[in-house]
Amino acid sequence: MKQYLELGQIVSTHGVRGEMRFNPWCDSADFATKFNTLYFDAEGKQPVAVQSARVHGNIVLLKLEGIDTMEKAQALRQKVLYIDRESADLPENTWFVEDLLGCRVVEDGTDTVYGSITDVQKYPANDVWTVKEPSGKDVLVPAIKDVVVSADIENKTVYIKALKGLFSGEESVREDEN
Repeated sequence: MKQYLELGQIVSTHGVRGEMRFNPWCDSADFATKFNTLYFDAEGKQPVAVQSARVHGNIVLLKLEGIDTMEKAQALRQKVLYIDRESADLPENTWFVEDLLGCRVVEDGTDTVYGSITDVQKYPANDVWTVKEPSGKDVLVPAIKDVVVSADIENKTVYIKALKGLFSGEESVREDEN
């Protein structure tokens, strides 16, 4: 697992004192405001202190140490900023998308492997995982608590209770209980 993860990208300046408009690549812009240190590189060799960060619509207005003019802020336009995963406080049963990609998807309590996660799409109600079956077919799996049981990120495995008929060749893995 990578130690430093992409948080988002600086998209423009905001004002004349070095504040920047930052497009966060996370579930909520609020998450991006919780870090005291960000990094200009994926190796964590170029840390920068966060002087202020506040949500403004769906972006974050970000002020970094040493960036005190519009020209300095403009020079960072399109720059991706990273976080140290150790600094992130994720809620229970929440994972970084980067960690989910490539995970095997297994029926909980059995040895049935459905495929692996190739994409995570964000929707208002819930995320949807694209699972590529061994046949090559893509199956969309809702990442909801009734389906996702647990994830063992270190072993790249996610355990689910598949909805009836979700995967091809599946008679009935789970019956609805009424």
